[in-house]
Amino acid sequence: MPGEDNKALIHRFYKEIDEGNLDAIDELVAENYLDHSPPPFPGIGSGREGLKQSFRMFWDATPGRHEIEDQVAEGDKVVTRLTAYGVHGRDLPGSPATGRQVKMIGTAIHRIENGKITEKWSDKDTLGLLQQLGVLPQARPR
Repeated sequence: MPGEDNKALIHRFYKEIDEGNLDAIDELVAENYLDHSPPPFPGIGSGREGLKQSFRMFWDATPGRHEIEDQVAEGDKVVTRLTAYGVHGRDLPGSPATGRQVKMIGTAIHRIENGKITEKWSDKDTLGLLQQLGVLPQARPR
């Protein structure tokens, strides 16, 4: 079943990242990968190499894990709702290490072609992450 195979590919993608095996990205992601929602940090390249650069930066600064909450596959796309957990142990651009636990929720749509991830669209709680990192103030209750 292509949908189940595609979901398994995305599960493996996050598992390899969580284990720090960023070299697996070469096997799982197409060289001409297109991220329609790149990270909000300057200097991140494009394509598969940019993806590796982004995950390496986050892995080094906020090691943790991804938890897949829900997943739906149709055709060549997989929609994944997930939560990322980590500890801000090293600096990120614009954010010195805080030692704080961080949690970010998001939804990602990956397009799969010939058994590799070729495109991604995502919506993540970047505001919440920046508040947790102390880059932006927390919202005050009314």
